Amino acid sequence: MKKIVILTGAGMSAESGIKTFRGTDGLWEGHDIMEVASPEGYAANPELVLNFYNQRRKQLLAVAPNKAHYNLVRLEKNYDVEIITQNVDDLHERAGSTNVTHLHGELLKVRSSIDETIILDWRKELVLGDVCTKKSQLRPHIVWFGEMVPMLAKAAKKVAKADILVLIGTAMQVYPAAGLINAVHLNTPIYFIDPNPPVSESDFLNLKIIKEVASVGTCALLRYLKA
Repeated sequence: MKKIVILTGAGMSAESGIKTFRGTDGLWEGHDIMEVASPEGYAANPELVLNFYNQRRKQLLAVAPNKAHYNLVRLEKNYDVEIITQNVDDLHERAGSTNVTHLHGELLKVRSSIDETIILDWRKELVLGDVCTKKSQLRPHIVWFGEMVPMLAKAAKKVAKADILVLIGTAMQVYPAAGLINAVHLNTPIYFIDPNPPVSESDFLNLKIIKEVASVGTCALLRYLKA
């Protein structure tokens, strides 16, 4: 069975009503990115950061997977599918995808501030005073700017084994995740689904651009792959 590795970004979940990571003004939900997505921002104003993610978590619990998520589940009938997502939502899992790696953490989990191996499922508000078993304040289980991406090496190994690589709704401009495309073997077919792709078909060998939003583009992908 051929292995398809799929890299997904904010455009994958946009049609579910989840806003993309940052707007054209460089802000995320009206906040400077570094205020709410960096260790420095958290140290300066932990209450602001916790409240920001409480709002994101509340939003996530109010939306549902879209057609694109379900289309990727269909691929599992005929392919060995590995999804690597830059998204912190759980919409791939809710749709039924069985093999999902989260590069940047998960919104519905929290972790200890002093022991990153202590990770808890979390669906309610997280406030100052919520602590782990080691009496350390719990923080969002999110990889912030300036922090290591612990799943990156695992993801690169998966990409290197791909028979087919698919990119959906990602500008591939946020490093180190953007470097994953370079792990693919030469001549591996690559499909790029995005209404405004940042690359052209001449940039990579065997690159097919599907210039559509995720729901429409994944329908085209299913036709291409006869799935």
